[in-house]
Amino acid sequence: MPQISKKQLREKVVTVLKKQGYKVNDNGFSLKDNTRETKRDVHSLAKKERITKSEKFILNNIDFISANMVNGSDLDIRKIEPQIIEVKEGSKYEKLFRWWNLVWWSLPYEHAYGRQMRFVVWDKYHKAPIGLIGLQSPILSWSVRDNHLGINKKDRDYWVNQSMSAQRLGALPPYNYILGGKLVASLMTTDIVRKKFEKKYSGKNTLLKNRKLPSKLLFITTTGAYGKSSVYNRLKYNGNVISKFIGYTKGSGSFHIPNTLFEDFVKYLEKKDYNIKRGYGNGPSRKMRLINQAMDCLGIANGSSHGIQRAVYLFPMAKNLEDVIQKNKKPIWINRTIDEITRYWRDRWIMPRLSQRENYKDFSIDHFVSETKLEVESFCKGKNKMKTKKK
Repeated sequence: MPQISKKQLREKVVTVLKKQGYKVNDNGFSLKDNTRETKRDVHSLAKKERITKSEKFILNNIDFISANMVNGSDLDIRKIEPQIIEVKEGSKYEKLFRWWNLVWWSLPYEHAYGRQMRFVVWDKYHKAPIGLIGLQSPILSWSVRDNHLGINKKDRDYWVNQSMSAQRLGALPPYNYILGGKLVASLMTTDIVRKKFEKKYSGKNTLLKNRKLPSKLLFITTTGAYGKSSVYNRLKYNGNVISKFIGYTKGSGSFHIPNTLFEDFVKYLEKKDYNIKRGYGNGPSRKMRLINQAMDCLGIANGSSHGIQRAVYLFPMAKNLEDVIQKNKKPIWINRTIDEITRYWRDRWIMPRLSQRENYKDFSIDHFVSETKLEVESFCKGKNKMKTKKK
């Protein structure tokens, strides 16, 4: 296959960006407006790409997914009984996690780097997934987090390796209708998650510097997809803050560059003798640098600046988190159990508001399945036409 020319690659970039709702000019690109709908459109191309790639897996497992769901009309809120189940390779929960991770969120799944822990929040009574918790190694250098916690550059990797980033966090239907996102986010801070982290990473060496660090999960960070999150705002337990808004991201990333386009960038840079090394230890920051290099070569500035600032939330796992980091104090752990969190969520958030959320009863598994099939098939129509032509 002949190499794509600079002109062809630039035209391809412009087409992709405009399709996602960006304006492109000689100085770079920017969102045409700041509405939630436009921001959602920016993510649609990356989501479509991931669903298209996993079409067979998604469609072949719809029956399995529907067998592990509950109709809204059958949901007894008082009997919801959450479990936090760590996802193990080859288990049914791995299949559940992967399927919902691809299909449910408008924010597309990004490949996880470094440490990774995945959990399905499972309703033992209804035998259905309430939501997902997907944790991974956080960004090493992140000013909004480091400034808030007082993390200096010299000790940054020491403290960051004692934290995780929630890349995927939220409720699935029909639990999302009854503020299930608040339950899932709160359960992420229970003792079981912290202790599973300690058990998994105790005695392990870091890959980048090959040294042992304490296997303590001191805090978790996450971001709101389109700004501040109604799920994380005012999230408390018995008057104590569970999540704290600490600022906004700078609006940089890589999701607005589809994987196929990124591979074109890599080939183009390789041809120009750039270092294109990737893989573990290079992570998302490396991908963003390659995008910037390629876009600069094409005459488009700030290639990784997608313009969507996300609200950043901090979930402390220790009461004295700032003192631990700034004064090297011993952590005073926040002890929360699944039962305590569930009772509080039910009594504080759901029962007083239930009359306003009766629409959860309208959720139908059959309707959801048929809508999902239509969406996946519409996403994959172009790909299947290409296959037919090749034959």
